Amino acid sequence: MQAEYAYVLEYLNFAIRWLHMIAGIAWIGASLYFVWLDSSLLPPKDQPSKDIGIGGEVWALHGGGFYRAQKFSVAPPELPTPLHWFKWEAYTTWLSGFALLVLIYYVQADVYLIDKSVMDLTPVAAVSLGLGSLIVTWIIYHLMCLSPLGKNEPLLAGIMFVLLGLLAYGFTHVFSGRGAFIHFGAVLGTIMAANVLFVIMPGQHEMVRAKVEGRAVDPIHGQMGKQRSVHNTYFTLPVLFVMISNHYAGFTNHRHAWAILMAISLAGALIRLYSVLSHRGEKRHMLWMSGYGILIGLFVALWPKPADPSLAAAVKFADVKRVIDAKCAVCHAAKPTFPGFAAPPKNVVMETPEQLRTLAAQINQQTVATRAMPPGNLTQLSDEERTLIGAWIAGGAKLQ
Repeated sequence: MQAEYAYVLEYLNFAIRWLHMIAGIAWIGASLYFVWLDSSLLPPKDQPSKDIGIGGEVWALHGGGFYRAQKFSVAPPELPTPLHWFKWEAYTTWLSGFALLVLIYYVQADVYLIDKSVMDLTPVAAVSLGLGSLIVTWIIYHLMCLSPLGKNEPLLAGIMFVLLGLLAYGFTHVFSGRGAFIHFGAVLGTIMAANVLFVIMPGQHEMVRAKVEGRAVDPIHGQMGKQRSVHNTYFTLPVLFVMISNHYAGFTNHRHAWAILMAISLAGALIRLYSVLSHRGEKRHMLWMSGYGILIGLFVALWPKPADPSLAAAVKFADVKRVIDAKCAVCHAAKPTFPGFAAPPKNVVMETPEQLRTLAAQINQQTVATRAMPPGNLTQLSDEERTLIGAWIAGGAKLQ
C-alpha cells in the first residue's frame, strides 16, 4: 500500500506541475507583453483616433503580419463585441501552484517543510504558519497600496523590500531551506494573483458596467489596475527563481539563505526594471549590470571550500559505507525502506561500493558542499558524518 501511495503522489506531482508550468507561461507571457505594450504606446497621429479617445498606439510586426494596438485613455465610446479578458491564466497558475504546495510541502511536511535542526515544529504548526503568511502578507501589502503610501512608488517599494526581507529571514529560521524559499515565492505569487482577483478584475468589471449603464467611467479603476500590474511584473523574476530554487541547495541550505534570497530577488527586480525602462526608450544599463553584478558576487562569495585531503588518511571506507547505508541508502536503494519512497529519488542508487565511487562527486555536492541531502535532514546526518564523507571523497574515494 505504501508503494501505491507514493506512486499516486508522484503522478499527481507531475500532472499538477506540468499544468502549473503551462498556466504560468501563459500568465507571465501575457503580463510581460501588456507591460511592454503599455510602455511602448505613442500618441496617435490621426485626428479620428484622437477624437474617439485613443490615448496611445503602437505598430508591430510579428508572424508575417502588421498589428496596430490602440489604448483608450479611459474607455471606448461603445463596448466592442467580443471583449477579451485575461484572468484565467492567473487563477489557474495560482490554483495549480497552491495544489503543489499542499501536495508536496503540506501533505509531506515532515519530509519537505520541517527541518528539526532549524525548528522542531509539528506538521499542523508548520502548515498553519505557511498558510497564515500567505493571507497576512497580502492584507499588509493591500492596505499599504490603498493608503497614502501607495501614491509614493519608490517609498512603497523600499518598505515592501524591507518587509519581504524580514519575511525571508523568518521563513529561513522556521522552515527547511526548500520550504522557506517556496513559501517566499508563494507569498509573492499570492499577492500577484490577489491583485488580479481583488483589484484588477473588479475595476475592469466596474468600467464595463459604467459603459453599459451609460455612466462616465471613473479613471481610478484603470489607474489602480495599472499600478498592480506593474507591481506584478517586478515580482515575476523573483517568483521564477523560487520555482527552480529547489535545484540549488547551495542557496536554500546556506546559513545566510535569507540574504541570498533577497539578493537574487533584488537582482531580478533590477533586471526587470531595466527591461521596462528600455521599452520606454530609457537605456539605464547600470540597472542590468547591477542585477547581474549581484549574481556574480554571489557566485564568488559562495564558491565551495574543498575538504582537507589530509583527513583522508584516517578515513576507512567501511566507516563511510556504514554511514551511507544508515543515512542515505534507506531512500537511495533499488527498493527504498524509508516511508513515502516507492523508488530511489532521481533513480540514484547508493548500495554497492562501485556505485558509491561512481557517485562520489554527486554525493559530495549534495551531502557535504550544499547539505541538500537528506531533505530536511530526515535521517539526522551529523556534521561529523558529513566531514567523514567529504574527507573520503577528497582522498580519492578509495574502496579500502
